[in-house]
Amino acid sequence: MEEKRVRDSYSEQVQILTQANINGYHRLFGGQLMEWIDIVAAVVARRHSGKNVTTAVVDTLTFQAPAHANDTVIICGYITYVRRTSMEVCTKTYVENLNGTRMLINTAYLVMVALDDEEKPTEVPRLRLETPEEEAEWNAAEKRAQLRKQRRKENF
Repeated sequence: MEEKRVRDSYSEQVQILTQANINGYHRLFGGQLMEWIDIVAAVVARRHSGKNVTTAVVDTLTFQAPAHANDTVIICGYITYVRRTSMEVCTKTYVENLNGTRMLINTAYLVMVALDDEEKPTEVPRLRLETPEEEAEWNAAEKRAQLRKQRRKENF
């Protein structure tokens, strides 16, 4: 199976927030953002694996700042780590000002699993790391994977 690069599956989603996405505090609904993050992560994982995918874990979802009505919200997603059938995807959500500057408002890590035609886990391409930043992400992702495994053992 051919290796793929991080940039091969990089994805972005852009939204302008409307009243339909806003809660009683005039901020973006957290659940709406979670849905968009899940979609971006799925697109990234589908592009990497060439398969349908399912969300296995939302490892971290950190809200750092709000977004308000009429804000432009950009969600960027990229692969950080792959195992045999799973892929960790990082999403970063920004509010983009009219001058083009971006402020980070959310970071999330999700684990997606590739599925074959019978909806069983199937192998995914290896990840070719090309930059020191990609290597650092991979190393951090390995630590998160170990922590997830440890938590599973403790919970079952």
